[in-house]
Amino acid sequence: MVKALSEHWPEYLMEAAELGIFMVSACVFASLLGHPASPIAKALPHPTVQRLLIGIAMGLTAVMIIYSPWGQQSGGHLNPSVTLTFLRLGKVEPWDALCYIAAQFLGGIAGVIVATAFLHEAIAHPAVHHVTTVPGDLDPLVAFAAEFGISFILMSVVLRVANTSQLARYTPLFAGALVAAYITLEAPISGMSMNPARTFGSALAAQRWTSLWIYFMAPPLGMLLAAEVYRWQKGAPAVICAKLHHHNDKRCIFRCGYEVARAASPR
Repeated sequence: MVKALSEHWPEYLMEAAELGIFMVSACVFASLLGHPASPIAKALPHPTVQRLLIGIAMGLTAVMIIYSPWGQQSGGHLNPSVTLTFLRLGKVEPWDALCYIAAQFLGGIAGVIVATAFLHEAIAHPAVHHVTTVPGDLDPLVAFAAEFGISFILMSVVLRVANTSQLARYTPLFAGALVAAYITLEAPISGMSMNPARTFGSALAAQRWTSLWIYFMAPPLGMLLAAEVYRWQKGAPAVICAKLHHHNDKRCIFRCGYEVARAASPR
């Protein structure tokens, strides 16, 4: 662990900062588009339109983070479920996975704290509520199934796109598009998390722990199932690396097969 910390601490800090930035963005856009006193919310009062705009904003935020220099170096996981999946696929060392997950939780908490510092009471309004993720009006098991399903689809898409040479560089765009679609269409069912660290950061700030078990269980289980299906269809060696964007000159701390795959791909 000491060796991992001494050599890979920049990537850990990047993961923390990336999810922190994502959470600040979520809080800002939720306040701008959801708070009843916001001029934008007054001009666009329909909830579906508000979710669409928030979805586009958060999808673009995810894309920009993954394509950023930090995202290029750390891999742009931003999510313990993603890190656990690549650990299962043999692409992440156990100590790196543990440190990534710790950093992601700390980043999620810090992001909401920073947003609260400048949004003040706006972020605590019931319409925003620190962007907590809670089930909708249906049974919590429906929310669990929804979180499981969207997580399964996201990881299935990421694995197939990231490991297809012609499409790999566009993996962040596919992931961002799914985030936007999920916030627009699925959020009323489960709140749209897919991310235990993202949910925990908001829940801690709001002191609202409603059905937390859903967001700690469904996303990792959905993504791990996607990994098993991919392994069954393609085999474990078909997974090149744990980075979501690898077409860059940043160092890679994972069990990486990118150079071998690139050398073997047709020119």
